[in-house]
Amino acid sequence: MSNVLVINAGSSSLKYQLVDPESGDAAAKGLIERVGTSGGHLKHESGKQVDERDIDVPDHTAAVAAMREAIERGGITLGPDTVAAVGHRIVHGGRNFTEPTLIDERVESEIERVSVLAPLHNPAGLAGIRSAREAFPDLPHVAVFDTAFFADLPAPAATYAIDRTVTREHAIRRYGFHGTSHEYVSAQVARFLGRDDLRQVVLHLGNGASASAVLAGRPVETSMGLTPLEGLVMGTRSGDIDPGIPLHLSRVAGLDVDGIDDLLNRRSGIYGLSGHRDFRDLVSAKDGGDDDARLAFEVYVHRLVKYVGAYAAVLGGIDALTFAAGVGENSAPLRAAVLERLGFLGLTLDPHRNEERSGQARRVDSGEGLPAVLVVPTNEEWAIARHAVETART
Repeated sequence: MSNVLVINAGSSSLKYQLVDPESGDAAAKGLIERVGTSGGHLKHESGKQVDERDIDVPDHTAAVAAMREAIERGGITLGPDTVAAVGHRIVHGGRNFTEPTLIDERVESEIERVSVLAPLHNPAGLAGIRSAREAFPDLPHVAVFDTAFFADLPAPAATYAIDRTVTREHAIRRYGFHGTSHEYVSAQVARFLGRDDLRQVVLHLGNGASASAVLAGRPVETSMGLTPLEGLVMGTRSGDIDPGIPLHLSRVAGLDVDGIDDLLNRRSGIYGLSGHRDFRDLVSAKDGGDDDARLAFEVYVHRLVKYVGAYAAVLGGIDALTFAAGVGENSAPLRAAVLERLGFLGLTLDPHRNEERSGQARRVDSGEGLPAVLVVPTNEEWAIARHAVETART
């Protein structure tokens, strides 16, 4: 089967993988950084070969050209004979995009229109789409939306308690994000445990972090809302705060909208609390006696415990708690701290299983029945590849 070229365009980056949609194996992958600024950098991997160098990438068109050159230098020609589709990760689908969608000019225009809901993300994704469609006009291009998995959240979970005329006019609701990851991980858990009727809580913990409650394969709650700012404590984002705080800071500190946006999205979270951006550095500093790092870690854990407990209540119990993404998959101390406080739900942790490292889905609890505690490596690129090839065929 042909591969799928998966593209994730950020405001100053382009991440890509050439993925086999059946196996999930990547024939090539890479990251182009500092797009649109001086000092662009490419890191490309193909098998055991690594190509890393500084390049000039003034825009996403140049980044797509550099990606193509790097892949084809490795002996893979990108065309209809080798690529079944191009899958684009798009953060926000608004109200209209609730499933993977074949891209045409109308879809481009709609993605641009809903950029008001994700001004930090959708314009970059759209730039990636336009550059890739120009570079590969003979390939089908498919948009896969972060919000799609949560499009059918129950109304009580999706609705904010503010004036209904305002929410209708401005499309305000809980959209949720990291949907591709939550969908993939919850399906892997169901397959691993051999049951499709599970009450699951999935924790996607990376620089961005989100939780979901999934009942029999369908989400019934999620922590991110209109934007990816709500919910858990994250790398540089605050997560939940009193909505009055921005108003207070506007009045007493003179912060305007852009200043508040910068504070909550870029200078908060574990970075704002401790000065550390990498969770591994935070744990190391905490263990070394840094009080700010200790408090940041405890705040992070407290928020997680609070959400797991709330979602267990929403689900009427919990059959599986799963840790995913960079922090969730790799931080044994975090998992231990969270599970230490969740024994009342019947959740346990085996210290030896917890310390083991593996690229495979695994249990880390001390039992064999339910509830289970798992670590499942997420693979959003594979999920996007499968959605893209299925959509391109229809």
